[in-house]
Amino acid sequence: MTKLPIIIDTDPGIDDAMMLTLAFANHEVLDVRLVTTCSGNISQDKTNYNARALLSYIGADVEISRGLEQPIFRELEVAEDIHGESGFGNVQFPAPILPVSKRPAITAMLETIMASDEKITIVATGPLTNVAALLLAHPEVKPKIERISWMGGAAVGGNMSPTAEFNAYVDPHAVEIVFRSGVPIVMSGLDVTHKAFVTIDEAKSILNIGTEFAEKAYHLVTYYLDVIKRTAFHEENYDQVLHFHDVCAVMYLLKPEFFKGQDCYVEVALEGITAGATVVDYTKRSGKVPNVHVLHTVNREEFVAEFVKAVEVISDRLK
Repeated sequence: MTKLPIIIDTDPGIDDAMMLTLAFANHEVLDVRLVTTCSGNISQDKTNYNARALLSYIGADVEISRGLEQPIFRELEVAEDIHGESGFGNVQFPAPILPVSKRPAITAMLETIMASDEKITIVATGPLTNVAALLLAHPEVKPKIERISWMGGAAVGGNMSPTAEFNAYVDPHAVEIVFRSGVPIVMSGLDVTHKAFVTIDEAKSILNIGTEFAEKAYHLVTYYLDVIKRTAFHEENYDQVLHFHDVCAVMYLLKPEFFKGQDCYVEVALEGITAGATVVDYTKRSGKVPNVHVLHTVNREEFVAEFVKAVEVISDRLK
């Protein structure tokens, strides 16, 4: 089987940890060439440390590069109230063995993409700062990017503001740059990620795997339930489920048949009370050419089963 070459740009973060688990459990399908970290859920220092700590713990062998510290035009806003001060809630991993790459993220992304014989897919699960900087500084990479699979945005409603999803809100100018780049984009926004949930009983099935890693994964995902700021405006079962937002960006690459979506024209609000809102023309009233494939539906049961299998795979490797 030919592996799909990918670069992962991430801001770990609890659901980023779950996304990395899924990606590295599927090494027979995904060829992770590079991991870059962005500021988002927490600061760059912490996201890079967390990526190295988690990936060291699960035995991954991958370059991990440090990205930009701040959004393009705005001050960084983090989500320590959701992910905890460390970014991993109350879960700790041993100190990382994997080092910080000597190549900064933009350089590493550029050189990895240009050196590849195949087109590279970028998986982005944080603010799009690093990806936007790459496309701005080095437009020559665009023909060598297969697509960008991004967790972010929303067609209807937000979670950082009433209109804006967190990753889009943190750096809306980066979203604008990426969405106008002409590179194919798949958007896993809140419209689909709120349907990619795990119940408490399903989370317990992770714990029941019975390994140290499974226990850590369980405590990572259940940490959300006590701190997440959802309300009945979002969904009927808002206080009973755990959302695997970032996992969708990788799951789509592995199992596109789990998802349904629509090609839409999307642009982003940059300023004011709606800053970070991704305006999705799902009714096609604008007449503009679609620039994003927007996911809206997921087969939740198969999604959950595939993720639990990934935890089992990593657990078996660590025995």
